[in-house]
Amino acid sequence: MSAALEALLLRAEALLARLEKVLPQSLSEPDWSASIAFRYRRRGQAGRLEPVRHVSTIRLSDLQEVDGQKERLLRNTAQFVAGQEANNVLLTGARGTGKSSLVKACLNEFADRGLRLIEVDKADLVDLPDLIDLVAERPERFIVFCDDLSFDEGELGYKELKSILDGSVAAATPNVLIYATSNRRHLLPEYMKENLTYTHTEDGEVHPGEVVEEKISLSERFGLWISFYPFSQAEYLAIVAQWLRSFGVDESAIEAARQESLVWALERGSRSGRVAYQFARDYAGRHGLHHA
Repeated sequence: MSAALEALLLRAEALLARLEKVLPQSLSEPDWSASIAFRYRRRGQAGRLEPVRHVSTIRLSDLQEVDGQKERLLRNTAQFVAGQEANNVLLTGARGTGKSSLVKACLNEFADRGLRLIEVDKADLVDLPDLIDLVAERPERFIVFCDDLSFDEGELGYKELKSILDGSVAAATPNVLIYATSNRRHLLPEYMKENLTYTHTEDGEVHPGEVVEEKISLSERFGLWISFYPFSQAEYLAIVAQWLRSFGVDESAIEAARQESLVWALERGSRSGRVAYQFARDYAGRHGLHHA
């Protein structure tokens, strides 16, 4: 009987071990001293915070031709770090214009004052309440960062985000804000047929239909909208010059590279900050240069 009982216990332990792998696991604290930025990763039923070992070193001074956007995000983040009222932020607009770079630069600006960043993929936003509970009693201030956030038609994750933004984050945990970037102003695809859902009153007022209202309601839950626009040729060239200077290129060489940088942008069909940086890296690589 003892041998049979022992075999039964071994089978039960094996079964429990298998069940533990599929059951939701509580979120454990990372080594908060390991980094100023963390990435939330889900592995099966378990999620964990992983320190980012090589955080972007971009600074606010590296970002050119976005002074208005920089000032607004800097002010909001400074208020947040100081323990004052601040808003969740949605940064929208043209690709490659510095939306995510500005968030990273703000992290570097305020890291020594206790600011930390947690990057979360949109698919994992349903776990955000667990993340908030984990950091609620921490002395640091946390930005939950959702980069390139958008939802396709039929995806339900945006409803979870709406619920989170509708007061539960800011009211319950004053040390957490959500910063998101997107190429879509309303985070969802918009179609011409949706214009047909608008209704007109007798006095001439226009009211959007339910589908349009649903799409607008998500972005409206972000207290601060910061818009980015495509760069003009002059702005693009100014950004190219800024990045070339960071590689130690002198002014005469920058002027000589002007036409080459315009061709580079034309080949890519975009005059963005990202394209300017990519040209500068290519130029530096060809000339054996490194960041000054």
